[in-house]
Amino acid sequence: MGTTKIFVHGVPDTPAIWGPLIAALGELDGRVHCPALPGFVDAAPEGFPATKEAYTDWLIEQIRAAHAVTGPVDLVGHDWGAIFVLRAASLVPELVRSWIVSDAMIDPDYRGHPIARKWNTPLVGELVMALARPQALAKGLAEAGMPEDIAAHDAETWTRAKRRAILKLYRSADGLRFTGDWLERLADMPKHGLVVWGENDPYVELHFAEAFSERWSVPLHLERGAGHWAIAERADSIAARIKAFWADNPV
Repeated sequence: MGTTKIFVHGVPDTPAIWGPLIAALGELDGRVHCPALPGFVDAAPEGFPATKEAYTDWLIEQIRAAHAVTGPVDLVGHDWGAIFVLRAASLVPELVRSWIVSDAMIDPDYRGHPIARKWNTPLVGELVMALARPQALAKGLAEAGMPEDIAAHDAETWTRAKRRAILKLYRSADGLRFTGDWLERLADMPKHGLVVWGENDPYVELHFAEAFSERWSVPLHLERGAGHWAIAERADSIAARIKAFWADNPV
């Protein structure tokens, strides 16, 4: 039956960001699951707090459900999805076979990119969100390297509810600052991990990826000249590396 491979997107994306990579991966042994973060495509459950803890709990529910069917899962996360993958893998390592993170990590020295800091600031964040129209969002995402068709698709989900969820998420993490148990529990992550990075990511500089890779003794796959959405920009190259990584840890 193979394993379940769970792909977790980031902010302000949707599962559409995984389309090019999954196509490049081709036929896989097992099940592929690309859930949408609650509130990012469809309405979140009533009362969902949209905090980093709530999204982690949601991901762990996805992992438990998959594990019940196919056993330990392979996790792949990008941006905030990478952060949730690391956190979940550190909390339920017995349910995780391997993990891959792209263009985000949990690091004590990272203090967030400028947009994250604005979203974290009361009133300023609301103003930025109010001014961020879907058409402008699509243009900005495409200019930053996201494929134009995916940028246009994701901009269509730029609802008031989604914008509120994003503000709650960033404020639950003080922008993008992680402390305490979120850092300490990383020592419990499964050892079989991989970091994938776009060399020119403007939101998280390469040296953070290099430090994370060295700290946790996991390989770093660097895409030269690519940006934050390297997973879509360089899908063929990254797919080849991921398939080799999974082959190194057979079921």
